[in-house]
Amino acid sequence: MADDRRDTDGRPSPDALLARAEREGRGRLKIFLGAAPGVGKTYEMLMEGRARRADGVDVAIGVVETHGRRETQALLEGFEILPRRGSDYHGQALAEMDLDAILARRPSLVLVDELAHTNATGSRHPKRYMDVEEILARGIDVYATLNIQHIESLNDIVAQITRVRVRETVPDTIIDRADDVEIVDITPDDLIKRLKDGKIYQEETARRAIENYFVPGNLTALRELALRRTAQRVDDQLLHHMQAHAISGPWPAGERVLLCLGHGPEGASLVRTARRIAERLRAPWTVLHLDRPQAVLRSDAEKDRLAANLRLAEQLGGESVVLPGVHLAREILAYAQGRNVTHIIVGRPARAAWSRFGLLGWGASVTEELVRRAGRISVHVVSGEAEEGPPRRGVKTAAPSEPFHILPYLISLVFVGLAVGAGALLDQVLNVQNLALGFLMAVLLSAVAGGLGPALCASVAGALSFNFFFLEPRYTFTVRDPESLVALFFYLGTALVASNLTAAVQRQAAAARARARTTEDLYLFSRKLAGTGTLDDVLWATAFQIASMLKLRVVILLPEGDSIAVKAGYPPDDTLADADIAAAHWAWEHDRPAGRAADTLPGARRLYMPLRTGRKAIGVIGLDDDRQGPLLTPADQRLFDALADQAALAIERIQLVSDVDTARLAAETDRLRTALLTSISHDLKTPLAAILGSAGTLKDFDGQLDAEARGELLGTVIDEAERLNRFIANLLDMTRLGAGAMEPNHALHFPGDIVGSALARAAKIAAGHRVAVSLPVDLPMLKVDPVLFEQVLFNLIDNAAKYAPEGSLITLGGGRDAQGLFLSVMDEGPGIPPEDIERIFDSFYRVRKGDQVRAGTGLGLAICRGFVEAMGGTIHAANRTDRPGAIFTLRMPVEERALPSTPPP
Repeated sequence: MADDRRDTDGRPSPDALLARAEREGRGRLKIFLGAAPGVGKTYEMLMEGRARRADGVDVAIGVVETHGRRETQALLEGFEILPRRGSDYHGQALAEMDLDAILARRPSLVLVDELAHTNATGSRHPKRYMDVEEILARGIDVYATLNIQHIESLNDIVAQITRVRVRETVPDTIIDRADDVEIVDITPDDLIKRLKDGKIYQEETARRAIENYFVPGNLTALRELALRRTAQRVDDQLLHHMQAHAISGPWPAGERVLLCLGHGPEGASLVRTARRIAERLRAPWTVLHLDRPQAVLRSDAEKDRLAANLRLAEQLGGESVVLPGVHLAREILAYAQGRNVTHIIVGRPARAAWSRFGLLGWGASVTEELVRRAGRISVHVVSGEAEEGPPRRGVKTAAPSEPFHILPYLISLVFVGLAVGAGALLDQVLNVQNLALGFLMAVLLSAVAGGLGPALCASVAGALSFNFFFLEPRYTFTVRDPESLVALFFYLGTALVASNLTAAVQRQAAAARARARTTEDLYLFSRKLAGTGTLDDVLWATAFQIASMLKLRVVILLPEGDSIAVKAGYPPDDTLADADIAAAHWAWEHDRPAGRAADTLPGARRLYMPLRTGRKAIGVIGLDDDRQGPLLTPADQRLFDALADQAALAIERIQLVSDVDTARLAAETDRLRTALLTSISHDLKTPLAAILGSAGTLKDFDGQLDAEARGELLGTVIDEAERLNRFIANLLDMTRLGAGAMEPNHALHFPGDIVGSALARAAKIAAGHRVAVSLPVDLPMLKVDPVLFEQVLFNLIDNAAKYAPEGSLITLGGGRDAQGLFLSVMDEGPGIPPEDIERIFDSFYRVRKGDQVRAGTGLGLAICRGFVEAMGGTIHAANRTDRPGAIFTLRMPVEERALPSTPPP
């Protein structure tokens, strides 16, 4: 975690000053953030732009999407709108923001709508927010709009709320680096009213939106997300401002709670108390532990207790922070002021009575020093309940193995021998008291090389050697001179103190190196988990990491129905004895350890530890090796807890994504079912009513009808029956496509023959239009299913006749290019709305144009795409550029042996 504390001498934070320096020369970014589409982000951005323009600022529009809203369209008047850059995407003409035109024009402020938009293929940047970053880097200010569902970190949350996963996202750093974030908000009732009034979407789209996405509960949840994310951004801005200007906090603009946690037995009670206080204040809370150098001397029970309390804080929703510290009170206050903390919680100190009478604060506890120095920060002294011993694990721990090595002791004796030799050489030059310094150097070298034991050995051996070789009478262990006795006594005391201090420094350095290695391994593990997208990858990475760090064999078991099964292992092993299966199942059901060295079912071969998140147990990890007795030391258990917590969160993330996808699929299925029932109720009822009416008239008034009237009624019956037949055929075709049962019967055919058959079949449908065919006579033969291909052309002609005005021209064209053979169907209708160009190929989707939706099921184009792709081709829709109208283009591969040939007469 980055240290964001300010210097205690009142200087600004270097990090804050560096962040400010990085902004120099860059344009300012203001984001208009909305909770949902239609709240008025674009409208508000344009109003703000007009106000800046009235103030004399050079404002230009890079891209603004009005979506046909008249109020928004009216606000564009008077702005300079920079031309967009044309782009072709699979035959579809797209208009993208022209980044180069903006940089060349270089206005003071540019308005950019829909920050999360994905640019067309071939653009300089894949995302529009990247274009904006380049504009800002050139010193141009930008106003942009964004919806809360497009923020990357909130994408999963929004999907859970709305059951709709948004594919276009922007990283959170865009929000964090924005100079201003203005939330555009209206109540759910007002937004739904705008939908019903047609101010956001057209009638049919608005109805579906109200039924699915724009429900009051969804909108309320999205509003809360938007408000919280904006408040978080404002809070960060306040912190940076205070740090950059060396303002002594706190500024009570928002409450923050900090708990100072030690190794004491009351830690769990303090954590729960801090959580209750933070919940009452509706404030974020952090648990801070300062790791002093003496912490390496703590017992395993105390270390276990601290680790368990930090985990408890994270499970209760707090943030746990561990920092190195020496002067506790000063370090705590520096951290609190740097984070704008308003409340510090500490435990009541347990002190001896005599320490209360220390002079000038000598002997004062950390709590008393915090109270004296806190200033405007409130300090809560809490009397927590002490819990005896560390948290109960239910697993016997192995004693830390520290094998005895004789070599360091031999090395220490070598150092003492060297000191004796050096003393013998200097004996004629130095006083005997000065010779003791050589032996003291041997003690220090022994402590550095071997630790406390060899250093103590060197101390004793040095004292005896110093006495034997250099104190009178020499070569005896007696001391004749009282002055020499005092020198020997002080040497031995100095050697013992120096050896202890040096060994302690060495222990602390070794512990720091081990902690750094462990932290690095955990960081790399967390990065590996963050980059995995499947459950199998997460499980394998977890098994490998635990096995390599703890030197154990690992299996991971996850629920499967009513039981639990092995899903991964390292080394791979999926065979479990009955005792192991029972222990694993018990550990999963009761969320407690079981198996080897555990209190429950200790006869199992493996130790099974529950894999849990803050919500529930999601699996079990089994551990074993070839040794006898307990598997894990206390340090190993703490490391295992850290690895298991990260793995559990990654597994839960994968499962939540799967659950969201399942829920989305269920919602899509429900939507299709509703659309199918609605379509059937209309498209079956209409032709059946016409057939029944005509047949009834023929039956009841047969004698009174002339031949012409009878012919019209019979024609109506036939036409409506054919319409009904087409509808049922479409349903059957969609069923075949959905079931994957579509098997085209490929054969070589002339395209002109199939086009002629389709036109003959569609003669009645296209009777009110002019039809023109423009096909080269030398087109190669196509390897297609003629029935399916004819149905595709028929559906396209039917679609053109349905949407184009009566008497207009429908053109069938074709040709060959480098990509193969293409056929196109063009009409002179109103065209396709740009936002619907891809959606028109969805099942049951119908474009609304004018005041009503055309009759139909919305299946025709979906069937076209399914048939064409089944035959190896592609189909794309676009709007004509020469006149109003739509164009549908089929592209089919050409067989090499299907050479151009003139079709038979």
